Amino acid sequence: MSSLFLSAAHKSSGKTTLSIGLCAALKNRGLAVQPFKKGPDYIDPVWLGMAAGKPCYNLDFFVAGRQETIDDYCHRGRDADICLIEGNKGLYDGLDLDGSNSNAALAKAIKSPVILVIDVRGTMRGIAPLLIGYQVFDEEVNIAGVIANMTGGKRHEAKLRAAVEEYTDIPFLGALEHTDSIGLSERHLGLIPGNEDPHSEQKIAAIAAAVSDSVDLDRLIELSRQAGRVEPASLPLQHKAKFKGLRIGIARDRAFGFYYPGDLEAFEQAGAQLVPIDSIRDRALPDLDGLFIGGGFPERHAAELSANVSLRESIRQAIDNGLPAYAECGGMMYLSKSLSWNGENHAMVGALPASSSMHEKPQGRGYVKLAEDAELHPWMSPTQDARTLNAHEFHYSSLDGLPRDSQFAYQVRRGSGIQQLQDGLVYRNLLASYSHQRNTQSNPWVKRFLGFVKRNKPVTATDVASAL
Repeated sequence: MSSLFLSAAHKSSGKTTLSIGLCAALKNRGLAVQPFKKGPDYIDPVWLGMAAGKPCYNLDFFVAGRQETIDDYCHRGRDADICLIEGNKGLYDGLDLDGSNSNAALAKAIKSPVILVIDVRGTMRGIAPLLIGYQVFDEEVNIAGVIANMTGGKRHEAKLRAAVEEYTDIPFLGALEHTDSIGLSERHLGLIPGNEDPHSEQKIAAIAAAVSDSVDLDRLIELSRQAGRVEPASLPLQHKAKFKGLRIGIARDRAFGFYYPGDLEAFEQAGAQLVPIDSIRDRALPDLDGLFIGGGFPERHAAELSANVSLRESIRQAIDNGLPAYAECGGMMYLSKSLSWNGENHAMVGALPASSSMHEKPQGRGYVKLAEDAELHPWMSPTQDARTLNAHEFHYSSLDGLPRDSQFAYQVRRGSGIQQLQDGLVYRNLLASYSHQRNTQSNPWVKRFLGFVKRNKPVTATDVASAL
């Protein structure tokens, strides 16, 4: 497969802007572009998926494991003309000192040529030793090109190009000038998700135009063919629709949009029907067998969420009556009694006996390891053993005022969780946590949740008749 891995020397170098522009520009040339994002991020993939016209999938050694990540990349990219992978942080940054979780490690594993995006503000000739150092540090990494970002104009670009061409053998592929016209707005967790931005399509088009004018796309396409051949170790999983007929409500709107495409596909492949719910506009829950509320930015829409009293009451009654439900981070905040931010306090669903408060600094950030409590985890079945799960968290809020007898499904081995290294608050048939899970072979949480939903679904006369 042809591929390009966009990385940088450090975070906030402009990788996302370049990646969005390249996805859209290559798509405009008639190429089928399959985007990927390294790490657990939700927001960048939304933009990349919109730009490419295809869902963007995450590649993450920590959450999915090395071989499953490689296999997933091969299976999802096999029909594309070109795969574009956006790294996170710097090329050699990762969890461990040995670099086994770094962008460089992933690029080598999938044999993808690397394009370095360098923030060149305040830099001219100094770009050369930086690039040479990155080449020498790990000679197995194929640094196939460089794009200068945030240049001061054509004169600055010319000096950078001359330095790169004089002192290195790395192709200089172009430069983007420092301008606010193609910038993407940011907030405390990074970029504003594309699903919340009413001007997302216009912004993508503007970025694509700037990239097309400033970057040598023909040379990039040529370099993408340097990608080595990667073979998956296993065939794509064959899914059985054993949960056919289950209706799972899913909050998908401006407030909640943090969902992995692969997880949503797993629901559908299992036979479940995902029923979209707009937490701002819908007035009541439809007929459901289960409910899933993912992460998002409920604090940004707290007034609107609070004003929808009828839906809040419908959700609270459903959970009190035993509706199986799962909520992550922002979803958990929404299910709490109230949400406080910037001196304002808004009533939320009230299904959980606690309140949410926003803080100026992160209360939990990074990868987590969760040890399941076999007796308290609601999704456990008699044939399952408790396991340790790899996931991630990123929240500026805390859940306050929990009763002392609150029960938790997880002991946090790494990370922060809700309180005192506990996460996965259990209330009736609701599991709510700050940790975000991703459906993988080692953690097939979608199947486990659906199994729990099915076990708690009331048996009807129609079910009995169909079984006869």
